Parts: sequence; C-alpha cells; structure tokens
Amino acid sequence: MTPAKPAIRAAAALSFVFSAPAFAELPEPVRAMVDAAIASGDAAKVDTVIAIAKQTNPDDVAELDALHQEFREAQKLLAAKKAKEKELAIRNADLLDNWSGNGEVGAFHSSGNSSETGLTLGLKLKRDGIDWSHEFRITADYRRANGVTTREQILAAYEPHYQIDDGFFVYGLGQYERDRYQGFLARYALSGGLGYRIVDTQNLSLAAKAGPAYRSTHFADGTSEARLAGLVGLDFDWQMTERLKLTQDTNMVAETGGAAVAIFDSTNTSIALVSGLEAKISDRLSTRFSFRLDYDSNPPAGAVSTDTLSRVTLLYGF
Repeated sequence: MTPAKPAIRAAAALSFVFSAPAFAELPEPVRAMVDAAIASGDAAKVDTVIAIAKQTNPDDVAELDALHQEFREAQKLLAAKKAKEKELAIRNADLLDNWSGNGEVGAFHSSGNSSETGLTLGLKLKRDGIDWSHEFRITADYRRANGVTTREQILAAYEPHYQIDDGFFVYGLGQYERDRYQGFLARYALSGGLGYRIVDTQNLSLAAKAGPAYRSTHFADGTSEARLAGLVGLDFDWQMTERLKLTQDTNMVAETGGAAVAIFDSTNTSIALVSGLEAKISDRLSTRFSFRLDYDSNPPAGAVSTDTLSRVTLLYGF
C-alpha cells in the first residue's frame, strides 16, 4: 500500500495543474500595443488601449485586467516614491531654494485723485514648503512728465502661511504702501490671524482670513498716527478654461484671480479690491489685465475716497 501513495500525490498534483485558472495567451500585436501603452506611463492611454483590447479580445479579459491592475499598483508605488523624494528635497532645501514667481512690466491708467497713464512694474515670489509657505510681492506705478513726478505708488507685502490642516491655516502679514496722491508718504500694516480654505480644487480656490492688525500712517502734511485695527481678507483664483486656441502656434490659458482686503479701525476703513485676467502665451510668458480699487473712508483733506487703477502688463514666470 505504501508505494501507491506517491502515485496518488502525483495524480492529485497533475489534477490541480489542469484545474487551476490559466490566462489565454494574448495575440502578439495586442500584447505589443498594451506593452507600449504601459511603457508610456500615461494612465489615460493605458485605460483606453486596454478597454479597446478587451472589446476586440473578449477571451483575454482576465489577463488584460491583471495587466491593468499591475500597472495601477506600479503607478501608486512610483507616485509614493516621487512624493517622498519631493518631501525630502524640500526639507533639505536651503533658504534661497524652491522660490518661484514672475516679474511684470506694462502700463496703467488711473482715476480718482489722479487721472493719467504711466509705467507699472511688479515682482511676485512664492515658496511652498511642507507646512510653511511664503509670498513676497511688490508693485510700483510711476509717471514723470516735464521734470515733475505726477504718480508714485508703491505697495510691498510679505505674507507667510502655516498650514494647520487641509482647511485651516495661520497667516502673518507685513505691508508697506506709499501714495502721495492719496495723501500719505508711508503706511505700514502688521497683522496675523486665522484663515480657512473654503474651496480648494484644481479649477477654483477660495480662502478667507481675519485677525487683528496694527497700522501706522505718515501723512503728506507731516502728521502721523498709529492705531489698532482689524483685517478681513478674501483670496480667490478661478481657471475659467483649460486652453483656448487662438492661432496654430499660440495657446491661451485664461485665468481670473482676485483679492479683497479690508483694514478697519475706529476712524478709517481702507479696502483694496484687485481682480485680473491672465492669458498664457507660452510656458513662461503671459499677458495680464488687472483692475484695482482702493477706498479710504476718511481720506486726508484734499483727497477723494476712491482710486482705481487699470493695468495691462507682460509677465515672465520663473
């Protein structure tokens, strides 16, 4: 009886081999097409190719599904590896690394305390980290005619953010303004508080922030004042369309973005509203039209409450 046991085990093993599920071998042209799509690393292309292959080769659906799942798992591992490498690079970066931004130059037209056209310059820098992000921006509008400066407006701001979670963040703000025609030679504002990202999608982002502020103003008549205040801000960006084709070799990406900031104290409330439309000409070059409204509820003597500024600029990203 003992010699029969190996034969029984061999027969059982042979039965298992023939009963185990096995994939039918894909036709060579189909396999080559699927392999080429997978080698591209383009998930959309792989989805399309495998969907077509399953329709034309219904007997090979199981093998195609297995190849598709294998590709998805490999993509997940690759994405995780890249994310880890990116995080490590950010953590090891020096203070001057990982900055991006754009410079702009163009023309403006103002109304309110002055009505004129002149030159506008701007610079925006941003650095995104793991928890911290930093943004620095400066704009300057200038006009000089017949040896006389008739427009000189400067706005510079530095704003760091600390991300608490996906929605809430803590912000800080240091801001400097100069505008003789609004009646002040220098106006400083310091603020810090809490913000929340109300909407944060690929096409639309909306964030609100609020906190206490301190504002010091040096007027053109030589007087000055310093007051505690409050700040309320709103920032939004809206990508209206992904790509609008203008000519055969020029594409446009139209974006509109804006900001609204109100600083208020017991004697004066100032509001700045900025919105713009940006057209992307190439990877680095864009044009931008923007409109800014500045309102002071209690302007200095001889000045009006509302100023507007329209800008048309050329931007270079880096």
